[in-house]
Amino acid sequence: YYRECVLVSACTGIDNIAEAITLLELNNWDLVAAINGVIPQENGILQSNFSSEASQSSMFGPPSQSEAADAAAGAFCPVNPSSRHIVERQPRMLNFRVEYRQRTIELVLEEGSTVGEIKKLLEADLGIPVSKMQLKGWKSGDVSDSTVMRSLHLPKNNSLYVLTPDIAPTASTSKNSDLQESLNQNFLLVISHREAQRDYSLNFPGSRTIQEVKRNISDLTNIPVRHQQWDGWPASASDDSMTLAASGITYPCHHLSVCRRSSPANSQEPTEECADVHMVSDSEGDDFEDASEFGVDDSEMFGMGSSTCRKSPMMPENSENEADALLHFTAEFSSRYGETHPMFFIGSLEAASQEAFYGKARDRKLLAIYLHNDDSVLSNVFCSQMMCADSIVSYLSQNFITWAWDVTKEANKARLLTMCTRHFGSVVTQTIRTYKTDQFPLLLIVMGKRTSNEVLNVIQGNTTVDELMMRLMGAMEIFTAQQQEDIKDEDEREARETVKREQDEAYRVSLEADRKKREVQEREEAEQVRVERMRKEQEDEKEAIRLSLEQALPPEPDEDSVEQISKLRIRTPSGEFLERRFLGSCKLQVLFDFVASKGYPFEEFKLLTTFPRKNITQLDSGSTLLEAKLFPQETLFLEGKE
Repeated sequence: YYRECVLVSACTGIDNIAEAITLLELNNWDLVAAINGVIPQENGILQSNFSSEASQSSMFGPPSQSEAADAAAGAFCPVNPSSRHIVERQPRMLNFRVEYRQRTIELVLEEGSTVGEIKKLLEADLGIPVSKMQLKGWKSGDVSDSTVMRSLHLPKNNSLYVLTPDIAPTASTSKNSDLQESLNQNFLLVISHREAQRDYSLNFPGSRTIQEVKRNISDLTNIPVRHQQWDGWPASASDDSMTLAASGITYPCHHLSVCRRSSPANSQEPTEECADVHMVSDSEGDDFEDASEFGVDDSEMFGMGSSTCRKSPMMPENSENEADALLHFTAEFSSRYGETHPMFFIGSLEAASQEAFYGKARDRKLLAIYLHNDDSVLSNVFCSQMMCADSIVSYLSQNFITWAWDVTKEANKARLLTMCTRHFGSVVTQTIRTYKTDQFPLLLIVMGKRTSNEVLNVIQGNTTVDELMMRLMGAMEIFTAQQQEDIKDEDEREARETVKREQDEAYRVSLEADRKKREVQEREEAEQVRVERMRKEQEDEKEAIRLSLEQALPPEPDEDSVEQISKLRIRTPSGEFLERRFLGSCKLQVLFDFVASKGYPFEEFKLLTTFPRKNITQLDSGSTLLEAKLFPQETLFLEGKE
């Protein structure tokens, strides 16, 4: 900051350092824009040599002190007017974000436009007559409709709000509106520091607490929270833990004032009070004016001295676990600069590299390594204005794996250099060593390649949002070209592997079909063998039974036997006849055994008379042939049982 203020003072002739700071604030700390807002416009616009020279410089090697001094002298303070770069003046475009109740209008106008032209555009969008519209939020106070914006020395991005006192608010904007909706709204607090006679315009989300606002003001005014005396808070804001949305302050803008209650100007505050200071990204230059009132010298105000009010470290020293160190870093970053910041990878540098480089080619990303150093005067501006810019946060989240480390402590820096040597080689490590403290923070853009990792860019802290975005997009172009080649190679390799897998699967299916066919055939053959064996066993068993029955039959009596003889004629199912003589006193069982000995067992066949039809096998096998009336002769026939 101090260097930039000196440059502005030297180039514009402004002797008052406070006026130089105010000019830089109005131009978002853009040195070229600040100088162009003061020097005669007929000479054209000064063109900074920093961006072109930086792009032509080595990727890793920082410029020497002599080169940086020459560049600064040539870019900002040309002594000879004839040596200035005179170019055709292009119209400077300004961005306006205008809030009206629950609506937000985005406008882009040339610097030569008037305030009245903005109101006419708002009249078309909001339907509010210009005569009933009050446009507020100008840093230079109220302006007239005929005021040309060039005369206000506005920065590129501006936030305004519209008041309509003559138009009653609708029900949707009344006090009964949903609290959750209020939490998502942004409140503009215009805070007057009565002792310094200075106003601060600060934007806060409705979810911020009153205590957080007071801590921010403590950082800006060097007044501890317990010594702050406020005017303007509503009566309902009785508790500092209340959110702004619930405190009852006026939306979208509320006016407050603060002063020191009673404390010596140079009193030294306890460490606990100072360790909890919150930074405000859009008002970081405000604490420079009249700093001598509080007993703080210039070196302390620019972060180069040993101030008694130190922030909590971004990362603890000698942390055993890298993930725990990154969790502490993320929490402290959010506490200082707000919740809108890149999503830092929680884990080791090796794990972040694996996540970025070694997945599918379509899923790979660039690795952004953010190196923070609290001893650098550029850290606060870079974090609040670059790393927390919505466009940068969105672009990093979509295309990068972002890993962070704090090198403020020497032990943490040595640990980082060891990790970089292991993962990226000594060249990257030596590159980080060459950067001095005032060149931090650094943002290293690393791309994974087949054989080794490559650092595409090293972005230093002295950059702008536009330049940072351009360098990130340039790295993405290089990465996208390499990624397309990797995707093509990976698709071809997967296609070959797919064909091979399909062939292997077809061969496996064929083998499996042959195996199943062979198993079925073997089972059928085994079943046939078993059935044949059982059939043969049954036949052998039947034959043995038949032979035993045949051997057990009594001998056939002679025809001229004196005993009563019964001559039986038996017709088989095949049409053949079995004939034999039996004694009339023979049992029916002998007849059944005879039939079974001829192959017609009693269990499978029944023996029937012709007329009247009678089933002999149902009679008592102990009865005689005479009792069964099968005498002196009878014709029977065999029939299979059902």
